[in-house]
Amino acid sequence: MRDNKFLRPVGLIAGALLLGACTVLPTGPSVMVLPGTGQSLDSFRADDAYCREYAFVLNGGKTADQAARQSAVTSAAVGTAVGAAAGAAIGGNAQGAAVGAGAGLLMGSAVGTDTARSSAYGTQRQYDNAYIQCMYSKGHRVPVPGNVSYSKPVKAADVGIPPPPPGSPPPPPPGR
Repeated sequence: MRDNKFLRPVGLIAGALLLGACTVLPTGPSVMVLPGTGQSLDSFRADDAYCREYAFVLNGGKTADQAARQSAVTSAAVGTAVGAAAGAAIGGNAQGAAVGAGAGLLMGSAVGTDTARSSAYGTQRQYDNAYIQCMYSKGHRVPVPGNVSYSKPVKAADVGIPPPPPGSPPPPPPGR
């Protein structure tokens, strides 16, 4: 009976981690870019392939999925090592080290999930920014945030600035 109480939570955690490992991150841009005015589809495809490679190289040759996996594995390994050291120090024997390693693996995996998400998001964002810059430099239409779009010019009279008085301006003062 005691073993069932322990195995059930471990099984749930292991199942959740396995399901989390099934997610697939994009291996290309996650933004939509359209061909520039007057540009052919063949030209767009060539520029797209070039800019994808440019962004990939600029990102250190890693996809968001690879960065997430590396971050998760590193966090789990560090958690296991720290847990084993703490367990050995507290328990004073191999059994304490084993319990600490197990607890460290669980905690490291939990922390690793969040660091993997952060790492994947950051890597994908860097890739997208490099891709957008490249495609923009090739003359294609790229997404622009709403706060960057240009508004209609404002006239002075619309904001309460009076027009200058009629006639020519007065002459400058003497001595200048």
